[in-house]
Amino acid sequence: MRLEVHPTTPQPRIIKKTVDVLKRGGTIVYPTDTVYAVGCDIFEKKALNRVYQIKQMDKNHPVAFVCADLSDIAKYAIVDDRIYRFMKRLLPGPYTFILPATREVPRILMMKRKTVGIRVPDHPVPQAIVKELGNPIVSTSATWEGEQLNDPDDLAAHYKQCEVVLDAGWGPLEPSTVLDLTGESVEIVRVGAGPVDDL
Repeated sequence: MRLEVHPTTPQPRIIKKTVDVLKRGGTIVYPTDTVYAVGCDIFEKKALNRVYQIKQMDKNHPVAFVCADLSDIAKYAIVDDRIYRFMKRLLPGPYTFILPATREVPRILMMKRKTVGIRVPDHPVPQAIVKELGNPIVSTSATWEGEQLNDPDDLAAHYKQCEVVLDAGWGPLEPSTVLDLTGESVEIVRVGAGPVDDL
């Protein structure tokens, strides 16, 4: 089901319909401040398995998830004062942070080092979804054969297995910048849309 959603003032009925699908264990394609993403409720194991299947990803491939805001992150990751202040400067924004996971995170989402990738996109649509849902959603780039898709027509055509494709118009093509905050200093894992000059 393709649903047109306003990119800056998402319609509450569209958000509610999307969240109803997520609560039933469905998968969605949605816009972010960087690229379109494929996602599901992080607590729906079958849905997460379907995301891996749809994306044809290896089970060891890490996926990030979207939190509503900085205070929400503390439920799912261990964040000290120094890290909190650092992230506060950059969020919401085009960054994915690798952090030590708490016990709240489903095991299937943890990487080998018991870490998680967490995003707080600067985009009203994913923010509205996670607020309405009450917990994070999975975020993995909507790619096809290695190419990032940003045209809603292509997304709808290639992701027919997803119960909802949210069309917010053409999206950007640059993914988030990935920063590993598990060590003493910030490690830049991937340079993307988020600037790294002042880090």
